[in-house]
Amino acid sequence: MAKVRYLIDDKGKKKAVLMDIKEYQQVMRRLEDLEDALDLDIAVRDTRNFKDYQVIREELKREGRL
Repeated sequence: MAKVRYLIDDKGKKKAVLMDIKEYQQVMRRLEDLEDALDLDIAVRDTRNFKDYQVIREELKREGRL
């Protein structure tokens, strides 16, 4: 887990987080992976009339495009 430090205001309220750049980069990579997974879930859920790869390949061959 990331070792974080907080910057606080004069009332002791947390205002910002300070962390090592390597930990920050790791957090950002994980966040990007999570966003990609969520985008994929949405795409799969919303996909209509999906054609099998082999069907598309055969159509392209018949049309002379492959």
